[in-house]
Amino acid sequence: MLSYWEKKNLIQYDLVVVGAGFVGLSTAIHYKEKFPRRSVLVLERGVFPSGASSRNAGFACFGSLTEVVEDLKTNTEEEVFELLTKRRLGLKNIRNVFGDAPLDYRPCGGFDLIRKHEEDTLDEMERINSFLRPFFGEEVFEKVEGKDKFGFAPSVTNIVKNKFEGQLDPAKYLQCLWRKCQDLQINILTGAEVSLLDKENCKAYVKSYYDESIGFQGRIMAICSNAFAGQLIENLDVKPGRGMIMVSQPLVEFPWEGTFHLDRGYVYFRNVDNRLLIGGGRNLEEQEETTTARGINEHIKEHLKQITSEIVFPDRKIEWDMEWSGIMAFGEHKNPIIKKVNARVGIGVRLGGMGVAIGWEAGKELASLLGD
Repeated sequence: MLSYWEKKNLIQYDLVVVGAGFVGLSTAIHYKEKFPRRSVLVLERGVFPSGASSRNAGFACFGSLTEVVEDLKTNTEEEVFELLTKRRLGLKNIRNVFGDAPLDYRPCGGFDLIRKHEEDTLDEMERINSFLRPFFGEEVFEKVEGKDKFGFAPSVTNIVKNKFEGQLDPAKYLQCLWRKCQDLQINILTGAEVSLLDKENCKAYVKSYYDESIGFQGRIMAICSNAFAGQLIENLDVKPGRGMIMVSQPLVEFPWEGTFHLDRGYVYFRNVDNRLLIGGGRNLEEQEETTTARGINEHIKEHLKQITSEIVFPDRKIEWDMEWSGIMAFGEHKNPIIKKVNARVGIGVRLGGMGVAIGWEAGKELASLLGD
């Protein structure tokens, strides 16, 4: 049973946010900045965000050439342009707000590895550059001369660079958001899994240590639990997608820096502290990886090892140090879902694996939608 003091001071808020990842914290921050006198509570089921906010590869990217070409097969140029520019704007804005050093942001560029069967994508490069040029002011994609300097396997026939991409430390980004929340006096409760949502009365129920369900009351509410949102809101076009990442032991010599994409962006790798980080491959077993369960798919793990030994470092033996997985959210469309469920409840979910790029702007949009 709750105490008198708990009921009086800790249960009711102007805004209750479910999910303390990039979108949830960004929503809380934007709302509190707009309404500094209002109270905000963020509920998070894990100690750290349960999805992918602190478990991703740290790519500050918005789309490789082969990925953009793939998107254009099912979307118009206008739709793809809107999505890419939204991601680019999101990356620029978090750098402006928090600064490059606190994010450990490095403008090292993004690189797309093209193999023989993908060379037709190069024919689309000028077309894509032309419709992106008005926003970026110059060419986004360009072929890299002297590709052999990277030391990749001969099967990589071309490399395309995107000078506007970079990398950051996602946990440091999370720390920036935490500090901002502290400055704004936003309350964050971790280990607070919302087991039931009363949308009509704007109440989120969390099971407590004493086996009692605590109902946190909001005047308004934001659901930002991404892949887990379907457990609380019915009929959402949200499908979980588990992605895994592996990190090697430190390497004596590391020949390059940057964020690298392979296989239409499904595989990605980078240098982090002179270690190789490689991840992705969920397209190999998409049905099995459509899950909110943590774990490692051994088939995908072996696939990433094979890519490392055959393409990334064909002449070196790599020792692996650690591995983990994170849960992303996808759907029929790549744009995030930001809308009201009813007059008092809104959702900001389905980031399509681009939470670093669009989480801040998604939170801003959702906070504006809920604000009055």
